[in-house]
Amino acid sequence: MKADKAHPGRDEQHEAHPRSDAQNGAHHSTHSRRDAQSRAHPRRDTSLRRVGREARPFLRARAGAVLRLAAWSLLEFAQTFLGGFGVARALDGGFLAGRPLTGLLWLTVAALAVLPSVPAARGVFGRLADLVEPLRDGLVRRAVSRALSGALARSGDVSTRSLSQVTHQSEIARDGWAGLVLTLRSFVFTAAGAVTGLLALSPALLLIVLPPLVLGSALFLGTLPPMAARQRDYLAADEAYAAHAGLLAASVRDIAAAGAAERAVAESRTLTGAQLAASRSLARWSGVRVLALAVCGRFPPLLLLLGAPWLLRNGLTPGALVGALTYLTQALAPAVQALMTMLGTAGGRLVVVLDRFTDAPPPPPEDPPPAREAAPPPRGIPVAELHEVSFAYGPGAQPVLDRLSLTIGAGEHLAVVGPSGSGKSTLAAVLAGTERPTGGAVRWRGRPVRPADATSVRVLLPQHAYVFSGSLRDNLRYLRPDVRDREIAVMADALGLDALLSRLGSLDAAVEPDRLSQGERQLVALGRAYLAAPPLLILDEATSRLDPAAETRAELAFGALPGALVVVAHRLSSARRAGRTLVMDGPRTQCGTHGELLGSCALYRDLAGLWEPEDEGEKGRRRGIRSTPPPSPV
Repeated sequence: MKADKAHPGRDEQHEAHPRSDAQNGAHHSTHSRRDAQSRAHPRRDTSLRRVGREARPFLRARAGAVLRLAAWSLLEFAQTFLGGFGVARALDGGFLAGRPLTGLLWLTVAALAVLPSVPAARGVFGRLADLVEPLRDGLVRRAVSRALSGALARSGDVSTRSLSQVTHQSEIARDGWAGLVLTLRSFVFTAAGAVTGLLALSPALLLIVLPPLVLGSALFLGTLPPMAARQRDYLAADEAYAAHAGLLAASVRDIAAAGAAERAVAESRTLTGAQLAASRSLARWSGVRVLALAVCGRFPPLLLLLGAPWLLRNGLTPGALVGALTYLTQALAPAVQALMTMLGTAGGRLVVVLDRFTDAPPPPPEDPPPAREAAPPPRGIPVAELHEVSFAYGPGAQPVLDRLSLTIGAGEHLAVVGPSGSGKSTLAAVLAGTERPTGGAVRWRGRPVRPADATSVRVLLPQHAYVFSGSLRDNLRYLRPDVRDREIAVMADALGLDALLSRLGSLDAAVEPDRLSQGERQLVALGRAYLAAPPLLILDEATSRLDPAAETRAELAFGALPGALVVVAHRLSSARRAGRTLVMDGPRTQCGTHGELLGSCALYRDLAGLWEPEDEGEKGRRRGIRSTPPPSPV
């Protein structure tokens, strides 16, 4: 296929999660720096630091939401300030001065300051969504990106971890972040109102109130890093035990048959012990947190009462003393207790959960820009190459592909035929890059296969077509969202999709996959691939549910496109239409035109219905080929 007519970057994963080369480079460089920092400073690069590095750009991008949240919180500042100040003025300027009406007026002012709390709460929660929901959405998108990347790289049980992150850990982060924002906001503006009120009553009050607050806060902040580490250890131990329990539940009969019950019990005991140790360590640090909470919340009122005689001798009025006690007991102490409780419980879990997302790819942009055309490959470079490729489904298994070399040029039409189980689908998967060969090399357009290039090089259509609930237009534009209706009309005429379009009524008609026949689903998938027009299209029995006439029409339509076409055929008519045919008999292969193979390949003649007797030696060399003639074609 000529590169200037390709539509690179329009395959399924690219459209779902597009990321430019610059974004990829930034992502990899970011994590390379993090790894380098971890090696250079293994004790300094903590969970808090990693989460902080990720949080700063998130908060900078939502500075407006933070400012709007702060604006609504000013009402809480005013409420706190007027609460203690009103009580002080009610005593000093009212009741103690013999003016009860003035005292009642100041108490009324303090009471009325509570009224704006209802609209303030409504405004705060409205602005809270602007900070909370983007976090959850970003974490879910990041977990999905990790799952897709892991699936392409075959990196183990990434799907289990990603499923937990999407369904459970992202909700923990969402709830924890919402609670932290609410509590931190309340503490900041309540503390600001209380401190301002204490200054207005008497600056000397701060000499007694601030030292225990500073001491308790420092003690509490010192417990955050070890608490986060203990939370992470506990979560890891819990996950390890859950995975072990799941494995045991699935392997009870095997364990009993192998006599491995004692070993299984010992492993369970070890994992349980690790979980118990992590839980106890977490509880010990929680005790230190309780001490810090007592210093911050209980000591200031006690010290104020102990220092009351000195303060009164130095000019503090009784009303100011009661007002200060009001600030400490009704505003500052509850705010400090709420903040420390939140940071010590949900805050620790939040840091641990967010840290588990920091090694995932960053989420793709919500409104991706149109994909840029990739640079065309040099003229004459094949679209795909297999060089001495081998593949086996296990270390001791017989190879399905054995040192196979194959070159597919631009615009070429190749058919792959062979008996069932001969490795045709395996070849398609290796050629598409979804399976890694155990030997040899696969190249796309002159370069080794990379998952990042898959979106711009190939489309693989399996036998079971993927159709989702939605409009017919969305299904057809799945690989290329910018396609125009005129191009869809040309495709429908070329592939014979008009009958389905007429039955549904329009492109915007809802598609319910269960109400489509298997053949109609395959036509929708074929139309999607036709519109994408990739440099390499691989049909792995993707027309098996079509009748011969519809299959012929589809293959001729794809053959007219400038891209290379590889058809894993279930009918030999596909081989007659192809420029070359690859015959597979397990690791044995033979390639040529239809006429050449009829004269040189006994298996191909057998598949074509031109059976002829063969000697016993040939039968032994070609295991897996039937030795009785097939029924004569009608």
